Amino acid sequence: MVKHMVDHQLDRVFQALADVTRRELVARLVRGPAAVKELAQPHAMSLPAVMQHLKVLETSGLVASEKSGRVRTYHLESAGLRLAEAWLGEQRTGWERRLDRLGELLADHTKNAGDTKNAGDTKNAGDTKNTDDAGDVGTDLGNDTREKEGNST
Repeated sequence: MVKHMVDHQLDRVFQALADVTRRELVARLVRGPAAVKELAQPHAMSLPAVMQHLKVLETSGLVASEKSGRVRTYHLESAGLRLAEAWLGEQRTGWERRLDRLGELLADHTKNAGDTKNAGDTKNAGDTKNTDDAGDVGTDLGNDTREKEGNST
């Protein structure tokens, strides 16, 4: 139940940040709180349209507002940003582990390929591989190479 609520909140954060105008509003609020009129000024849209964007940001938990007289001022709420940052951090950690493992596998493969090449240089003309008319390597005497590779073809 709690995971579902967190997932739903995370969905709202990313949905709110999916719009360029809302990202610009968040970027402006990084510098500090601002009144709606100040937030609306650089945008070529009506005040009600800016208010709708701010409402989406507030619903997502990215911003909060307070009203003093006739002026509504918005400020960032770090909890929404921390939620997104935590999720992104988990994804980054998982991918870094996968990439590290891939690097290890590639290093092992490169080392093994070098060992195989060096071993092939010391073989004599009595190699057990047969070749067909095109010069391609065929089967090991009696053993199909696909069987050795676990039928990967």
